[in-house]
Amino acid sequence: MADASQRAGMVDDQYRGLLTEREREIIKGEADVSDNYRYRVVSRVRTKIENVGEDVEILAKNRDDLLEELRDEVCEGEK
Repeated sequence: MADASQRAGMVDDQYRGLLTEREREIIKGEADVSDNYRYRVVSRVRTKIENVGEDVEILAKNRDDLLEELRDEVCEGEK
């Protein structure tokens, strides 16, 4: 069973998108971090992007409605 800090993290995670608030700050250049740390954050985001492919496959096989919502959000303005 998750302790209180783990549950709090799960609650926070359910309201974020691909990036955490901190990752957003770092990528936008609003955070004072080392180049090495910025590189690690970018690498972590790349891994998340790669993982989206598996999520799309799962949605395609199980929840077309959610896949369509994802496409609408990600591809907004691309039409």
